[in-house]
Amino acid sequence: MKTKLLSWSLLLTIFLLHGCAKNPVTGKRDFMLMSESQEKALGAQSDPQIIATMGLYEDPTLQKFIKEKGQQMAAVSHRKDLKYEFKIVDSPVVNAFAVPGGYVYFTRGIMAHFNNEAEFAGVLGHEIGHITARHSAKQYSNAMLGQIGLIAGSVLSPTFAQYAELAGQGMQLLFLKFGRDAESQSDKLGVEYSTKIGYDAEEMAGFFSTLDRLSADAGQEIPTFLSTHPDPADREKKVARLANEWDRKTDKDLSVNRDSYLRMIDGIIYGEDPKQGFVENNMFFHPVMKFQFPIPAQWQVQNTPQQVQIVEPQGQAFMLLTLAEGNDLEAAAESLLQKYQLSPAQSGRETVNGLNAIAIIADQNAQQGQQQQASVRTLIYLIQYGGNIYAMIGASAKQNFDTYARTFQNTMRSFNELTDQEKITRQPELVRIKTIDNATTLQSALTRFQMPQDRHEEIAVLNGMRLNDRLEAGTLIKVIERGTPLTVKR
Repeated sequence: MKTKLLSWSLLLTIFLLHGCAKNPVTGKRDFMLMSESQEKALGAQSDPQIIATMGLYEDPTLQKFIKEKGQQMAAVSHRKDLKYEFKIVDSPVVNAFAVPGGYVYFTRGIMAHFNNEAEFAGVLGHEIGHITARHSAKQYSNAMLGQIGLIAGSVLSPTFAQYAELAGQGMQLLFLKFGRDAESQSDKLGVEYSTKIGYDAEEMAGFFSTLDRLSADAGQEIPTFLSTHPDPADREKKVARLANEWDRKTDKDLSVNRDSYLRMIDGIIYGEDPKQGFVENNMFFHPVMKFQFPIPAQWQVQNTPQQVQIVEPQGQAFMLLTLAEGNDLEAAAESLLQKYQLSPAQSGRETVNGLNAIAIIADQNAQQGQQQQASVRTLIYLIQYGGNIYAMIGASAKQNFDTYARTFQNTMRSFNELTDQEKITRQPELVRIKTIDNATTLQSALTRFQMPQDRHEEIAVLNGMRLNDRLEAGTLIKVIERGTPLTVKR
């Protein structure tokens, strides 16, 4: 025992002696197990995973905009030497995130919620700040240190990451939340960087009000850069104070650029894009691939270009649907069992609504050192349809499998062809920009533009306004309409 303790102590000492690096922002020595070259390599490795998972948003004008502003801001940052990349991903979630090595991603969801270029620039600076201050690299180092001598006791969470194909190191970093100090430092850098390229950073403070209102809506996910701050109002005040200090330091005329930004996002997709699949009345519909299946009540759905993930409210079980590999059902079954290291307990041929299928119950045993009762049991249906083989996988801890088996089976046996033309031809909702003809309130304007009453508050948040705000003639506002997205901007 003494020898083991000495070994771990020596290993920890080596880490502490050799794991320190100078922080590019503060100039102080930070504990860091990831070198700059490893940081760059991790970003390069993670980027294709992120794009494959989320997809790029097909809008050349917006992609050009984020690249130009990003490179302009990178040039005034504390790490000008990095090869930065800036991309808008095709997700409705209101979020922005960065991974080590200079990779920054904004969702189309957050692009739709900005109301001027200055708000965008503040958040862009915040994300670049995470990179320049090496926050992700530090999180990685802390996570590695925490794993010394640690044997994970949970099977379901790492198994879910495996099935969800998020097990790469770079993807895992997306789920490491930054601490309050790191977020505060990135707020400061966001103010500094956006001011240096000529934007009024006080608009960044105002955007926190929009984020606060979104997080209060049960239907919205809390953005990662908001979730570690329990008091967004206090954060807004601090950022506003910093913005005023930087305003006094600069001799530039700082810009907001509201109207130009709104015209640029006119036609951006808002919310889920139906062609990628959508949920309605506890049913998942895929108009392009023309299939449907039910979603258990209260289970949470995450739809990506690669797969549909469905998670039980307490996280005790999950299902996913994805395309299987193989030219026939038997080959697909063998490939899937090998991929996830599953041992089949029973299997057999079935038909699902007239479609050829194989049903399999299979186990994934716990890794060596983990408790046996933590093993995972899965129910798998491989269904042949439309020239593809679909894999529907349900999984839970083995001791809980009987609790969820019927739910798994009911969902999988209900997979069926989609024939409803209204669902097949469903168009996405778009943000459209309208001009106010006469002075009025936002609520009156939304009524005039025939926006549904029950969505007035949602659209007010989208505009960063209150319903009783007075609008002058000529003011541009956002409304929501269904239509065909513009793939090339005017």
